[in-house]
Amino acid sequence: MAEKKNQVAATAATDAKKDGLRYRLRKRYVSEIVPALMQERGYKNINEVPKLEKITLNMRLGDIKDNSKSIQLAQAELESICGQKSIITKAKKSVANFKLRENQPIGVKVTLRGDKMYEFLDKLVSIALPRVRDFRGISGKSFDGRGNYSMGIKEQIIFPEIAYEQVEKVRGFDVCIVTTAKSDDEAKALLTKMGMPFRN
Repeated sequence: MAEKKNQVAATAATDAKKDGLRYRLRKRYVSEIVPALMQERGYKNINEVPKLEKITLNMRLGDIKDNSKSIQLAQAELESICGQKSIITKAKKSVANFKLRENQPIGVKVTLRGDKMYEFLDKLVSIALPRVRDFRGISGKSFDGRGNYSMGIKEQIIFPEIAYEQVEKVRGFDVCIVTTAKSDDEAKALLTKMGMPFRN
């Protein structure tokens, strides 16, 4: 009986967490952003409204390609930031000028979808970006012409999961936000509603 009560309490705690701050951006997208975009841009069908498809994070590790311990540390940092296992990217061919051999580890990447994607974006715009020194907003011109947005994070230490004392080297990574928008204008309207602090 006590075991069943504990299970019920654990389930209730999980539901409370889901209903609380954890998934607030996804809930806001459904309840506020979709109706607002339909009204502003004249979409007749809810499926016309652009939405996030995936977010990819890519960290380049060319300077430590021969040091497996440093690669593992960088990989662990990226995994703690996004809460998902990352994969190591390897060189497709050898390039003598860059002292690069085929299949040598040169980076780490993560692809986020679903709840983790919304959770990462929420953390990026509400916690990480405001911690950037002299922050005045991000460029509104980094769209690719097909509704996808890319930006660079210069320091991984702006994320609260990273302890500055334990960082081997301050390094950045690229963030690519893929949307279902048909144009850059649609994608910018969506991301602005989601809290992206564009300066232009």
